[in-house]
Amino acid sequence: MARPRGARARAEVVTYRLAAEYPDVHCALTHRNAFELLAATILSAQCTDERVNRVTPKLFSRYPDPAALAVADPASVEEIVASTGFFRMKAKNLIGMAQGVTERFGGVVPSAVDDLVTLPGVGRKTANVLRSVWFDEPGLPVDTHVTRLSRLLRLTSETDAVRIEHDLGGLVEPSEWGRLSLRLIEHGRRVCIARRPQCGACLLADTCPSAGRAGSLSPRARAVTRPGRASAARS
Repeated sequence: MARPRGARARAEVVTYRLAAEYPDVHCALTHRNAFELLAATILSAQCTDERVNRVTPKLFSRYPDPAALAVADPASVEEIVASTGFFRMKAKNLIGMAQGVTERFGGVVPSAVDDLVTLPGVGRKTANVLRSVWFDEPGLPVDTHVTRLSRLLRLTSETDAVRIEHDLGGLVEPSEWGRLSLRLIEHGRRVCIARRPQCGACLLADTCPSAGRAGSLSPRARAVTRPGRASAARS
């Protein structure tokens, strides 16, 4: 199969194949509500999801809602989140976020990106995590994996996360934004690893302009080629 020409054609193939490979992808941060997901996502900056999931049970046990966290002693929050790194700033952002939710949104985490990004520690990536994972609304979180893979696949040439979000958002349906982000992250962790990409085992090898074996079609790619879509890939 010839490589799809153009970012839109590649995006169609990438979206379909990753959906087939990772059909049940989900957010790795443990949470029970929007407040817990928001707090966990703030903590996940420069930290693994596994580490965050070890910290949040104690955090949420002591501060189960925005009202409780809003009046927390900063030193106590710092002690709980210390192992996630940058703990003083994260504690400050968590308390500030809780105060904002309590004072300006009646204790209810908002769903609009424009509202979410007004909260301390919340940028567009975090806002889009809330949008896509909890509220099931269009949202395309751009992390380091999404940035790296989307550039390797030449779905964008940008380096700025907001511009990458807009580029990818223009190539796929809004209903697919959140799931595409999660699947790119999963693929980046399992196969397209930054320091040792496994191009020979990648189901996107024939689609990716950056693949190590240019023009090759890996067995996994062949197995999930969409029936009836060969002509689209050649266009």
